[in-house]
Amino acid sequence: MINENNQSGEQHDLTRRRFIYSTALGAGAMLAMPVLSKSTGFIEPESYTVKQIMDKFISQVGIGNIPNTVDTLKAGSPDTVVTGIVTTMFATIDVIRKTIDRGANFIIAHEPTFYNHTDNTSWLKDDEVYQYKADLLKQHNIAVWRNHDYIHSLKPDGVMMGVLKQLEWDQYADKELPNLLTMQSTPLRDLVHQAKMKLNIDTVRYIGDLSETCRRVLFMEGAVGGQRQIEAIMKYKPNALFCGEIQEWETAEYVRDARAKGDNISLIVLGHIASEEPGSEFMLEWLKKNVPGVKVSHITSGNSLKFL
Repeated sequence: MINENNQSGEQHDLTRRRFIYSTALGAGAMLAMPVLSKSTGFIEPESYTVKQIMDKFISQVGIGNIPNTVDTLKAGSPDTVVTGIVTTMFATIDVIRKTIDRGANFIIAHEPTFYNHTDNTSWLKDDEVYQYKADLLKQHNIAVWRNHDYIHSLKPDGVMMGVLKQLEWDQYADKELPNLLTMQSTPLRDLVHQAKMKLNIDTVRYIGDLSETCRRVLFMEGAVGGQRQIEAIMKYKPNALFCGEIQEWETAEYVRDARAKGDNISLIVLGHIASEEPGSEFMLEWLKKNVPGVKVSHITSGNSLKFL
């Protein structure tokens, strides 16, 4: 015989659960029915919005919102439900097409999408290249977030640690200043070969004697500027500076004069993309850990320039 009190209680519980679920949907608090994670035992959402993922990363950086940051959405809506995520250096048209083919709708790029640091598009509004790219993103409902300032603000810097890990040089990193490396004495030629092989670089530009021994190496990814590069050489006295890119009238001329003076200092210019690409791999690993259940992948944007 069915207990009428139990039956009434079950119906009440079911009604209550339906109310809570429908209210959550209406409020936008959850985009999918909560499920119990087998691995953690905690209730986790089955899906995420673009904003939820952005906010989660920013909260883990631990410095709050950065004023005037360039890390804003370049396309799409923060309320978009994410079907898949692609990390990359540049959200090129080729990367966007591959994102579409993978059924993803959220690109996390490290560098600008529209050809200038702030992604200001007012000067591009009548340009056919800009319009084609913007329309492609809009047609396929793809959101693009630039994660530059925040990932560089991690302690230690997420991009730098991604690069050093890929180089297998993280073991040499100074605890207080991770981009200052103390290695076993190694010929410059061998270090350049390692960098080219591990970072998939065909050619590099350099100043120095390839047979000279290096022990103290400074790694400065990206484009930090000539003054910062030169000041770092002055302060830390490395045998070699590996960097992303330079303005040729600054760091290169300083190193040339320093060598003429008799200093054991070499300069290796890897290229901006090659020096930071593994930062997107770092972001990929973060997503795998922090956004369970969402398909994530990395697409290499590659170097836009070739060498004869």
